[in-house]
Amino acid sequence: MIETRILVIDDEPQIHRFLRPALEASGYVVDRADTGTEGLRLAATRDPAVILLDLGLPDLDGQDVLRRLRANSAVPVVVLSARDQDSEKVQALDAGADDYVEKPFSVAELLARVRAALRHARPVNGTASEHFSAGALDLDMARRVVKVAGEPVQLSPREYSLLTLLARDAGRVLTHRQLLTGVWGPAHIHDVQYLRVYVGHLRQKLGVAAGLLATEPGVGYRLLEAM
Repeated sequence: MIETRILVIDDEPQIHRFLRPALEASGYVVDRADTGTEGLRLAATRDPAVILLDLGLPDLDGQDVLRRLRANSAVPVVVLSARDQDSEKVQALDAGADDYVEKPFSVAELLARVRAALRHARPVNGTASEHFSAGALDLDMARRVVKVAGEPVQLSPREYSLLTLLARDAGRVLTHRQLLTGVWGPAHIHDVQYLRVYVGHLRQKLGVAAGLLATEPGVGYRLLEAM
């Protein structure tokens, strides 16, 4: 049986006491690091499938650890954040974090985020899936067909691009900057109100499936994998 290894980089002993039994009960092998330096060493030597990274570490700032990880690794990183400033979350996501969970968090929420990160890291046949289905929404990206409750939905090119961008990273929060860059280009990274208008239009057209398009206040949007 192939082990799925989770590396937890956090300096709070209670977090490790809380997380290790929950992760191990779900079948994961857990490595512990109490500092950023130790976390970077274990990330390089233990080949974790997912890294849970606290931003407030005693030796290195978590943002710096994230940047160093991203310099040579694509391993999914879920940030554990006690920092309540949206700018910190946005900075981490823009720097390459796959998701974030605010402290305090529930075991169920964290495990769901870990599973989403693992799915994102292991796309079918090594390529991004061309089909997304959740609730009443069905998106066939190969045929460029969108259906809600079995009925075709007509989207504008921008609305379609926005939906597919979210669908390819379903379950992950994408920041305003990531969405604006991906759909409109880097010249529009500050046009957040423009993005909100398009999200509003997209929700109207999705109708009963609109609840799948979740807002992460001050950060961005997430397409849920289930309602």
